[in-house]
This record gives sequence, structure tokens and C-alpha cells, in this order.
Amino acid sequence: MLETVGPGADDTRAIAAWRDNVLRMRSTLGWPAAAVSVRAHRGGVALAFAAPLDQLFTATEVNEWAWQAARGVAELFAPGHASASDLESAKQMLQRHAAAERNPALMALLAAARRRHVPVVLDDDTLSLGLGATAQAWPLSALPGVESVPWDRLHAIPVALVTGSNGKTTTVRLLAAMLTAHGRRTGFSCTDGVFVEDQALTTGDYSGPAGARTVLRHREVKAAVLETARGGLLRRGLAIERADVAIVTNISDDHFGEYGIDDLDGLTETKLIVARALDSRGTLVLNADDAQLRAHASRLDCRKAWFALDDDNDLLRATRDGAGTSCGLRDGHLWLSHGPQRTDLGAIAAMPLSAGGLARYNITNMAGAVLLADALGIPAATIAAVLADFGRERGDNPGRLEQWSFGGIRVLLDYAHNPEGLRGLLSIARSLGARGRLGLILGQAGNRGEAEIRALAAAAASFHPDLVVLKDMEGFLRGRAAGEVAAVLRDELLAQGLPPGALPTQPTELAAVRHALAWARDGDLLVLPVHALKAKAAVVALLDTLQGRAWTAGETLPAD
Repeated sequence: MLETVGPGADDTRAIAAWRDNVLRMRSTLGWPAAAVSVRAHRGGVALAFAAPLDQLFTATEVNEWAWQAARGVAELFAPGHASASDLESAKQMLQRHAAAERNPALMALLAAARRRHVPVVLDDDTLSLGLGATAQAWPLSALPGVESVPWDRLHAIPVALVTGSNGKTTTVRLLAAMLTAHGRRTGFSCTDGVFVEDQALTTGDYSGPAGARTVLRHREVKAAVLETARGGLLRRGLAIERADVAIVTNISDDHFGEYGIDDLDGLTETKLIVARALDSRGTLVLNADDAQLRAHASRLDCRKAWFALDDDNDLLRATRDGAGTSCGLRDGHLWLSHGPQRTDLGAIAAMPLSAGGLARYNITNMAGAVLLADALGIPAATIAAVLADFGRERGDNPGRLEQWSFGGIRVLLDYAHNPEGLRGLLSIARSLGARGRLGLILGQAGNRGEAEIRALAAAAASFHPDLVVLKDMEGFLRGRAAGEVAAVLRDELLAQGLPPGALPTQPTELAAVRHALAWARDGDLLVLPVHALKAKAAVVALLDTLQGRAWTAGETLPAD
């Protein structure tokens, strides 16, 4: 896909010429006819077309050439690239690219795998056939012949895709716990890393295709749960062609302006890419409380299961009437329904992840995970047993709604990173009934637009905190200068009526946490959205040293 930006991006004549150039060059290269796509957005237009899997780098060159030639842009000399002003020269150059990239052995193996229904995982360097414990991988430069592959030993494993705006990592961890309890050695990838059960293979944000491929190729894995974030979907697509189940947890304002996504409809369409991996045997799990998902669901030709906070939700009732599967809350209990048949999974207040029933967003995460587990054949008794225990230990869901207390101070640590997530976290904080003041640390990734940054600040201000420590998020500046995001947050908080003295700024997340702790006194509640993994580990270590001890406001904290 080519993203064009700026003047001329809406030039219909140039776009028509681009399309003609693509069709002409595709014919020259002998590629089969396939889809050509034009998608306009606020910043320009996205231009894309389908090409053979062993010709994708050449296709990128074709796309660049087709647009430059269509625009009549004066070109600089660029050795190795097609000329925008000399068609015959461009054809020769692109034919050489195509010949060098062509990989008949790869295409033969892909065709053979498709005929045998063997799953494929492919990246720029490696092809693997089969998944998890049965997977075998080869470098693209040394592929075997079709007859040399042990096809009878290569199989699929259960695969779940998890996407949405909030709750992805919690849903991933909860489903992985259910699969493990069901006897499946489970690998999962998420915002915090790649894991096989409780063993971290690598840490960092692995919510895209690279993390998914690591799980799918791991020789100990017998089930895979893959967090599938918006950025990876738009940059690289899905890591796998087929999954057994997928979920979209919810849709909320976030990441607008990136990759041509300007509004909720565009974001919803992006998240629902996961439905393309589902065949007639697969199940798509959706949030019936989300207006966007309800509006887009009718366009999807796949089996759907719905969850909601209220089991009497109209869509859940219609699902039951149609003999479908749903999950919702009734009389303080979580119920799994297959048509009219209902199973009581237990009292919500007794499920640790719900924080005594206060964490409504975690109740929706649990309901979604229930439907995923059910679709994967996990018995209701096993699901209920995991719900009754998961979240009791902080290590079950690190960095999400973790709690500490010392000297009459309560602390909540969470990953809340957008207005909806922050409102949910602060709603829980207010429900805890702390008798003192509310302190908060606040930052945002630099790739968010100013409107999104201000919306986060407005969400914080609506809970009338007594202190907001503004911070940079190390590793998340993403092109902005140090302190730039904090300045926007501060400006909006001042506009919302918070006093200047309540808005100190610190250069790092750990420094912001230490500032809030030094400010706190008996009865106060601190809410700490921390995002960078290194900072989170340091904050957890600090809070662990304070857990259960006496406390005096302003006392010296332990050294880092």
C-alpha cells in the first residue's frame, strides 16, 4: 500500500492514471488480475493492489513508480528504482526486480499447503508449515521441494485473535489461563511480550505479527492466543490466514490520524480485519454494548457470539432466541447461554478480576473471554474455576489494576492509555471510597494527535483530582520533544479548571510516581497509569518495598 500525503492527493485524474499504470505494469510482469483499492482520508489517499506473495517488494516499487508517473513529478536520479518519466526503462527495471525476487519453490509449497489444509506462517525471511508443536521452518533461500516436506506431521493448533481498543491484554491472559487449565500448553503474545504459560520468551510490545509468529512457531505450544493491535493490522496484516476464534473487545477514540484512520468507522473496520481469518467453523466474539460493533456486525458473514454487561440486552435476547451463544450479567452472576440453555459461572463479586464487582470493564473482559473459551471447547466448569481464581495473585495480570496499601494510602497501578480506559480506572478509584485526596500521574504517547491528548486530560479533570503529576513516557515520545505532550496535557487541565499548583511535571514515569508518593498522606488514593515496561518494573519494586509499612507524608523514599 502507498500512502500519499499533501497537495494533489485528492487529484482524481492522477488517481485514475495511477490505476492505469498499475494495470499496465501488472500485465507486463505477468501478474494475475486482482483487487485494486483507493481509500481517501483526511491526510491524503491510500493506494493499494494485490500481488503474488513472492513479489511484494517489487509490488512496492510498482506502486511508487505508478504514483510518481501519474503525478508527473520531476524525479531525482535514483539508481535501482524505476524511472517515472521513461516507461520502457521502468518496465526493464521492474522486470529485473521481479525476476530477482521470484521464488517458485515458495509458491509451490504454499499451493501444496493450501491443498492439504496445512497452516502457513510467512515473513520476509522464513516460511513455516504447521503450527506450534508441529511447526517446521525453512529460510526462504533454502526451501525444500514439495515431496520432501513431512506433510502428515504438520498440523494446526487452536488459535485465538484478540483485538479492540481496551482490555486486549487482560483478555489474552485470561483466555490463556483457561486454555492452560484445560490441559493445553499455551503461548500468547501481547503488549508486554511473548510468553509460553508463565515463561517470558521476550518482553516489550509484541502485539503485532512478529509476536504472533514467535508463538505460532514455538515447538512447545499447543494453543495460541494472539493480541492483534491496530498498528500491526494496518502495517503488516494478520500473521496467519486462519484462526478458530477472534474477539473485538470494544471501539473507542484512539490513534486517529495514523495510517489514514480518521474516525470510529475506520477504526472499527480495521479491528474487524480479524474476522477475515474465520471460516465457517470459526466464531467472532463481539461486545453488544458497543454501538460501533453492533452497526458493523450485519456486514460480516461469520458465526457471531455476543457479550454484554446486562444479560437482558436486546441483542443477547435475540441471540438466545436464535439458538446462538451469549454471555452476560444477571442478578450479580455471569451466565453463559447456548440458546435457551443457561449455565451459571458464578458470582461476579467473588471473581478477583472484577475487584468486588467494581471493575465493570473487567467484567466485560471476562464475558468476552468466556465466549472465546467456549468456542474453543473448554468446559463451563473449567471456565468458572479460572474466573473464580484469576487475578487473586498480582502476577496473573501484571500492570493491570494492581493494588498496594501502606500507611493508610491506597495505590492503583494500571495501563490505562486512552480516555475510555482512564475513565474506567478512575471510576473504580472513586468507588473504593478513599476518605482523602486523589492523586494521579498522567502522560500520553507522542503519536497521538493534540485532540486525543486533550481528551485524555479532560477525562482526568472530570474526576477532580487534587494532584496530577504530568510525565513523559520513556520510549513513547515518537517524534515529539521531551515535555511537549506534558505541556499539552497541562494546558488542557488548566482550561478544565485545575489549579497550576496541582500540575507538577516530571521527566520520567518513575519520577512522577515518586513525586506522587512524596505528596501522599494517610487516607489518600494514588492512581498510577504506567506504560513503559522498565518503568513499570521499577515502580512495582518500589511499591513492594512500601507494602504494609507505616507512612509519613513527605518522608524519604527508598533509593531507586
